[in-house]
Amino acid sequence: MIGSCTPSGPAAVMVRVLIVDDHQMFAASLAQALQSESDLLVVGQGASISGARDLLASTAPDVVLLDHRLPDGDGVGAIADLHRIRPSAKIVVLTATTSDRLLVAAMESGAAGFIAKTQRLDDVIDGVRAAAQGESVVSAKLLTRLLPRLQRQGGGATELTEREREILDLLAKGLSNADIAGQLTISVHTVRNHVANMSAKLGAHSKLEVLSIAVREGLVDAV
Repeated sequence: MIGSCTPSGPAAVMVRVLIVDDHQMFAASLAQALQSESDLLVVGQGASISGARDLLASTAPDVVLLDHRLPDGDGVGAIADLHRIRPSAKIVVLTATTSDRLLVAAMESGAAGFIAKTQRLDDVIDGVRAAAQGESVVSAKLLTRLLPRLQRQGGGATELTEREREILDLLAKGLSNADIAGQLTISVHTVRNHVANMSAKLGAHSKLEVLSIAVREGLVDAV
């Protein structure tokens, strides 16, 4: 998982988490596990897309753990709508299937990553922290497999600086912000600023969406 991280001392920022899953026992167990962490706060639990919309507006979460299959629709298909309600929220898809088609759709919709329901609770906790810090919640190996499957249109008009293109190429290799900073001999803060600038230029809500748009516009080699 890219950018797996842990809190750093008592000054660690509290991450507000919203869980959206219609399996009550799973959601309750997940909430309990997250609440046991000193830097994570579960601000709500929803069981549907409509419930997610209401809770997103009222609880102001930093990270949303969103089930793929919900009673009133497809969680991945609702990501764009949820981002309109709270653009800054990082949405991580919880899924029982890891089909490339689903994961590519999640990337193109603006998800910050995806976690299989078969993964360990520690993976979910690390994923929440990583998403809150702007990292992609996906393994480098899986990212390398998915990028060539993204839709390509070419002819994008977005102009990136030379440094932004360097960082984009490293993002496509699955490197975290810290790894990129070390390779380019710049600060992590500087890397985050460049990623934020690219997100603004491309209209993206996550690093994964930055990559998906960049592939679509021919700004990065997906092979």
